Amino acid sequence: MEKLRAGIIGVGFIGQAHVEALRRLMNVEIVAVSEANKELAQQKAKQFGIPKAYENYQDLINDKEVDIVHNCTPNNVHYKINIEIINAGKHLISEKPLAITSTESKALVELAEKKNVVNAVCFNYRFYPLNQHTHFEIKNGALGNINIVLGQYLQDWLFFNTDYNWRLEPQISGASRAIADIGSHWCDLIQFLTGKQILSVCADLQTVHTQRMKPKKAVETFANKELKAEDYEAININTEDYGSVLVRLEGNIKGVFTVSQVSAGRKNHIYYQIDGSKKSVSWNHEKCDNLWIGHREKANEILIRDASLMNKDAKRFAHYPGGHPEGYPDCIKNLFNEVYQFVLSGKNPAKDEKTFPTFRDGHRAVAICEAIMESNKSEKWVPVKQLK
Repeated sequence: MEKLRAGIIGVGFIGQAHVEALRRLMNVEIVAVSEANKELAQQKAKQFGIPKAYENYQDLINDKEVDIVHNCTPNNVHYKINIEIINAGKHLISEKPLAITSTESKALVELAEKKNVVNAVCFNYRFYPLNQHTHFEIKNGALGNINIVLGQYLQDWLFFNTDYNWRLEPQISGASRAIADIGSHWCDLIQFLTGKQILSVCADLQTVHTQRMKPKKAVETFANKELKAEDYEAININTEDYGSVLVRLEGNIKGVFTVSQVSAGRKNHIYYQIDGSKKSVSWNHEKCDNLWIGHREKANEILIRDASLMNKDAKRFAHYPGGHPEGYPDCIKNLFNEVYQFVLSGKNPAKDEKTFPTFRDGHRAVAICEAIMESNKSEKWVPVKQLK
């Protein structure tokens, strides 16, 4: 079997998830990693048994043995690094957000299409088997006309004012936090499921902790922390902890979603309900192998993920028999597999249909976030800028 060789820039929490997922694909070899400094790069390479360690990401990009680059760096350098990857003629998979502003993300779309490189953004929640099932059921008309979409994305990892991460710093993360970090995932998922784009938004955002205690030394995301009072310094916060957003989609579909990073007990609670003219469906990430199906004139149903019971087009995303749970690592693997199979098949990104989220989807997410921020400020409905 022909293999593709991958390089990963940034091996923090999400970069490590990329390593694990790629190693479950039989046609991929991770040949290089890059980190912020030489010591850290060598440490990560040794930890994961990767042969090459670069302290300069440009060296990884220019390595002739690297076919595809995974950009797993902080938000504020996505644009710069993605530009350099594309200009080097390499295929790439970028973490979201694609860029900090829609001007930057639009430029990335245009450059990637001009250079004709395969490009993808890590909106991985599409790739849970039951979300693929829902997508194809809606596409085939099983729900009838879609009328309403509802949802949430709730977390508690920033519940305390002593919880701190670089995502709280606008100069690194961008002007939006909860909306851009997790709300973008919900927006992408609902657009993928329904096949309809979000056209306009009306938002109400809130910063619950206007001041937080920042550790004086960096702490890795989701790492256990045992710090004393003298280990912190007070920092003013102006990015949102919470937001509720009314949305209007193509086809006169209306809806609303809520995001929060300060909801105690909610670890990664992504939820949607889609109400059609024939029936409704709902899905909860924390019970990801269950799909609720709602009816008016008969008993409701729970579809347990089982390829033998799923839509025929979604079966290939379920790799284990029913009753054998498939979760977060599996949906990332499914996303990467779609990208790598596209490349290995010799398909042309300018002509062939993509089954994974591209830079166009990444740009749309940035444009939605900008419209939400503008709406919260103006207290009005704001249209989402469309890419021609």
